[in-house]
Amino acid sequence: MAKGITTVTTKQELHHLVDELPDQALPEAARRLEPLRDPVLASLSAAPPDDEPSTPEENAGAAEAWEEYQRGEGRTLADMRAALNRRSA
Repeated sequence: MAKGITTVTTKQELHHLVDELPDQALPEAARRLEPLRDPVLASLSAAPPDDEPSTPEENAGAAEAWEEYQRGEGRTLADMRAALNRRSA
């Protein structure tokens, strides 16, 4: 029973803190709290940064993809999902 009381008290304290935040701080607060709610986001947030240098081939591929995007040759998410669904069928 004491654990339930502690949880409610903690939630009430957090609600109070959020209520007192200035509006401009709310996006940052949401960004910091969201990973605590989702285990996938939590693990991504805790992952070390990718410090491995990219290869010349990766750089060339990224540059080519960016140029295609700028020319309007990108594919929509719906198109990609449809293509992936066709492959898995």
